Amino acid sequence: MTQTSENVTWLTQEAYDQLKAELEYLSGPARIEIAKKIEAAREEGDLRENGGYHAAKEEQGKQELRVRQLTQLLEHAKVGEAPADTGVVAPGMVVTIAFDGDPDDTTTFLLASREYASSDIETYSPQSPLGTGVNGKKVGQDAEYELPNGRTASVRILEAKPYQG
Repeated sequence: MTQTSENVTWLTQEAYDQLKAELEYLSGPARIEIAKKIEAAREEGDLRENGGYHAAKEEQGKQELRVRQLTQLLEHAKVGEAPADTGVVAPGMVVTIAFDGDPDDTTTFLLASREYASSDIETYSPQSPLGTGVNGKKVGQDAEYELPNGRTASVRILEAKPYQG
């Protein structure tokens, strides 16, 4: 669920299987589909002014980039268990924090690789400034991290639970 400095990505078995299925689709049936779209657009004539052709080629480029990303990710993936429910912030945890100790100014997020991101919950990378600051802290502890403007902000860890998907 997270990347370490050695470029190893820890994934749950479920996440690994999901990414592998996406890779198999993109490098198989999806490639055939996009090739057919390009061929059909090519048959329409002048390629310089053929919007369908250019859109299909752009889609193909994005698809091939995703295939490369997934291939690299899965080559360096290690499958492991979800983190234990110990109250210590770690990759794969849903974390609730209060900004500057204000219990009314809170946010909840998943500390994980962007590959594990979903629309259900905001995801922060363990390598992000906030992720680095909270990683390893216990519930009730304060954590500091550097803001883009160079200032330091502090948060209090209110809750840390394993992500249940």
